[in-house]
Amino acid sequence: MIKILLKITLFPPMDAYIYLTKLSICSSSNNNKLAKITKKMEIPMIDFSKLDGEDRSKTMALLHHACEKWGFFQIENHGVDKKLMDKVKKLVNQHYEENMKKSFYSSEIVKKVEDHNKTTDIDWESTFFLWHRPDNKINEYTNLTEELRETVDEYINQLIKVAETLSELMCENLGLDKDYIKEAFTGTKGPSVGTKVAKYPKCPHPELVRGLREHTDAGGIILLLQDDQVPGLEFFKDDQWVNIPPSKNNTIFVNTGDQVEVLSNGLYKSTVHRVMTDKDGSRLSIATFYNPAGDAVISPAQKLLYPNRYTFQDYLKLYSSTKFEDKGPRFESMKKTVNGY
Repeated sequence: MIKILLKITLFPPMDAYIYLTKLSICSSSNNNKLAKITKKMEIPMIDFSKLDGEDRSKTMALLHHACEKWGFFQIENHGVDKKLMDKVKKLVNQHYEENMKKSFYSSEIVKKVEDHNKTTDIDWESTFFLWHRPDNKINEYTNLTEELRETVDEYINQLIKVAETLSELMCENLGLDKDYIKEAFTGTKGPSVGTKVAKYPKCPHPELVRGLREHTDAGGIILLLQDDQVPGLEFFKDDQWVNIPPSKNNTIFVNTGDQVEVLSNGLYKSTVHRVMTDKDGSRLSIATFYNPAGDAVISPAQKLLYPNRYTFQDYLKLYSSTKFEDKGPRFESMKKTVNGY
């Protein structure tokens, strides 16, 4: 049996035309070493360019399947400038090498690992966090170069449009008004958007420490620009650890957080994930969180709840004609009848 200790990150058959990335699976043994399994899984790749054509319904179905059964997926042809994405990665890597690398390797966690002490309460990562919405604070980070601040700001402005599009598509698939998630996240000032920039440096003893411990994300929609060379990100699905490969061609990796699971009344999943350390490579991760405002009141969408009240006699009338059919449509019919839809 695989045991998972969770922490919550607060802030800091498909049609053949769909491209799917092949994945390997990892399972964790009692000594925390990873055993490779030859079985493969496929992670959905959502092609935004197909949303406006004849393949829209198939693409929407794939997105719904990904949110419902996986809790994570990739998107391509997303509209974010790929040269801009390359520039963001280049400048962030440069900033790490010039300003963060030395201090990380003199930190307490490095000393513990070098002394062969296993650590379970800290992460092997070097990070900084940027706030973009509701108040853009990018220019307050004076330790970053002006070029890096301006480049990240431009990238995030484009990425927010992707997040809003995703929220609308999710709402459509859930049968909600297209702005439901955005409005639910708004609070008094609008949804919160922040970015965690992380490097997971080379680790001399990967068996002793995680890059980032097992957790789910507390917020809404997470959009990840990750390394195109070094792996490490893993998601837990079907009692297995799924190794997410590096992102090629600047695809964006997406996962849904706890608040999307709540709003969807559990239809969409917030999936446990982690980052493993690597002895030979340093991995880049730029994760942008499209989250509710701090004062946003979150609850399951009323349309997605079971009917509030009904008499047993009314239920039996429906049951008598649908007894040997799946119960899901029966519940849906009762919900529509009682709630007046």
